[in-house]
Amino acid sequence: MRNLILLLALSSFCFAQNTPTPNPAFREIQDAAGLPRVLLIGDSISIGYTEPVRVEFSNKVNVHRIPANGATTANGLKNLDAWLGTGRWDVIHFNFGLHDLRFMENNEHQISLSDYQANLRAIVQRLEKTGAKLIWATTTPVPNAEVNPPRRNADVLEYNAAALKIMTAAGIAIDDLYEMVSPRLQELQLPANVHYTLAGYSALGLQVAQSIRKALGAR
Repeated sequence: MRNLILLLALSSFCFAQNTPTPNPAFREIQDAAGLPRVLLIGDSISIGYTEPVRVEFSNKVNVHRIPANGATTANGLKNLDAWLGTGRWDVIHFNFGLHDLRFMENNEHQISLSDYQANLRAIVQRLEKTGAKLIWATTTPVPNAEVNPPRRNADVLEYNAAALKIMTAAGIAIDDLYEMVSPRLQELQLPANVHYTLAGYSALGLQVAQSIRKALGAR
């Protein structure tokens, strides 16, 4: 089982590195009747843990993900209706952050903190209309190194704090991926990179699966 998770994570990692390897995270999921439906929303970090989550829920949960890199909150607002479709969702696990806080050529964040907060509130309002149990995943760390595109971990902390206030006020469950992975960055994260090793994506997938399992149990 562990080897399968790592193999699938490798495919997702290759996608995050812009290699031509086909990515199973984007494969079409044929729902098994009677099983819960879960949707994963997020950027390339979520792409990396999608298949490990599916392995954890094999023959137990229909695990879907958005058919793209979720990128910024602005992109999320633009595409959210299409991503949600018309079907019923039991649980939606979502994150935005790493793309919002990246520095652009003008040395400003791609999405300012104030716009990030406004966009998140609008996203939450739309997701609440689905009736699904919602789980917010905190944004994972930026290593203490020069990364490309430029990002700072201090901004991750600031954007996470802002997001947590919004999610707490809305009564949304928190999957604290930042706290889970932060003490293990040298073990799980690629050098000078926001992406993860095979073991890193496997660990993230296990954490995400646990949060989804808890949410499903609460329904």
